[in-house]
Amino acid sequence: MTEYLVIGVGFSFAAAVQPGPLQAFLLSTTAAHGWKRTLPAAFSPLLSDGPIAVVVLLLLRQVPVGFARVVQTGGGVLLLYLAALAFLEWRRQEGGGRGEPASAPRTLLQAAGINVLNPNPYLGWSLVLGPLFLKGWRAAPVNAIALLVAFYGTMVASLAAIIIVFGTVRSLGPRVVRVLLLLSAMTLVALGVYQLGAGLGLLAG
Repeated sequence: MTEYLVIGVGFSFAAAVQPGPLQAFLLSTTAAHGWKRTLPAAFSPLLSDGPIAVVVLLLLRQVPVGFARVVQTGGGVLLLYLAALAFLEWRRQEGGGRGEPASAPRTLLQAAGINVLNPNPYLGWSLVLGPLFLKGWRAAPVNAIALLVAFYGTMVASLAAIIIVFGTVRSLGPRVVRVLLLLSAMTLVALGVYQLGAGLGLLAG
């Protein structure tokens, strides 16, 4: 069981701290609305990964090759939409306005949507977690359960820490907030263009 705990914690921590669509969205939302309203979004992998895990485990060897690319293309479109919202929030704050705060449930659902349209969970479950889960379950179900607890416990804790740390920086003043919001919006644009271009290019190829 120790092996599964170690792999779960290590793989999850690496995935959480690596810059990606979900992390960019969390930073953008924290910059706009603060860490307290964004913190529930740290639980978004628990909401989005369940269906992904079930699909991958049932069809582990039958998932079409281009499936992840279609998802990646859709994720790029969604990231560009969220970038536009971040830019609008940045413009509102230029005149001293704060805009309407995002509700915690809406932020959680948006973060879950980002993760559903992010190819990383599909690839992670297809190449790492899925095979290891099945191997552990066949040996002893407690191994597979330990893997899930270690992975998602570490993921939620790491994302929450990122949100809180970034939110602390946000409290330095309105100018810092606007700079962080602009940087977050630009990051979302860059990630959206990259995912859209990569998805379309590989589908065309």
